[in-house]
Amino acid sequence: MKLIIDTDPGIDDALAIAYAAAAPEIELLGLSTVFGNTQVHQSSRNARYVLHLLGLDVPVAEGAALPRGASDYHPSVAVHGAEGFGHVTEIPQIGQNHPESAAEFLVRMAREHAGELIVCAIGPLTNIADAMRLDPGFAGNLNRLVIMGGSVFNGGNVTAAAEANIYHDPVAADEVLAAGAEVTLVGLDVTLGTLYDAGDFDLLSGAAPKVGGFLREISQFYLEFYRNSVGIEGCGLHDSTAVIACTHPQLFDTVQTGLHVAQDGDEIGATRMDSSRPDVAVCRTVAAREVIDLFTQRVASLH
Repeated sequence: MKLIIDTDPGIDDALAIAYAAAAPEIELLGLSTVFGNTQVHQSSRNARYVLHLLGLDVPVAEGAALPRGASDYHPSVAVHGAEGFGHVTEIPQIGQNHPESAAEFLVRMAREHAGELIVCAIGPLTNIADAMRLDPGFAGNLNRLVIMGGSVFNGGNVTAAAEANIYHDPVAADEVLAAGAEVTLVGLDVTLGTLYDAGDFDLLSGAAPKVGGFLREISQFYLEFYRNSVGIEGCGLHDSTAVIACTHPQLFDTVQTGLHVAQDGDEIGATRMDSSRPDVAVCRTVAAREVIDLFTQRVASLH
């Protein structure tokens, strides 16, 4: 499986990249980075550092710094910390970004691997929308676009209605969902069921001290946020669940429906069913225990 992850690392993004490194089905062709959990330059630095930690030599193509139509962007440091990795704030600059922009890289790789490439987007969808604008054939060249975003049947996490990745660029998200690509939406409807707690991270750290220890260290901040702000012991494996949907779609039940993204008012960023739009596969249920166990088993192998 040829995969590119479009990402905004971010604590949960680091977990997802680690899973991708450990999954034998995945040939990771690169990462494209976007604003979201951090500013985009931090996303790129963090992505390069995680790849270095994992021993992976794949390109990082930097993408959008701002949502469509915005003049600035301020990440929510309360969720992922000032540098994106919680209490870990000294993150070295490893290597350089790829010379192509994220959109250029995505378009070229989709052409080179037409019909094979899966893109898993686990941040705001600005880079994906930019790639579609750059090449109208981009969506058709993909095998599938798997998106961690939205909440079709339940409430949001950044507002009562909206999930964060969609909310941070609702214009781009709506463009992507209207484009007619083969899309699987892995939203809060399923990811909130994949809670990973402090004991899980302790086991991961014990099994794989280098990688698991780093993931445990950065996740302490994330667990504190969930405990203090949401009242939950554990964090959802949001982004990892989306990557697992690429490798193990049989663990998910989906419904086919068109979607639009609300653009204003209290509903801004909400993903709503719309029969006038092209169908996408929306994950409705998940075998959560199997997802959690699969994540642990594979990331624990990263010695």
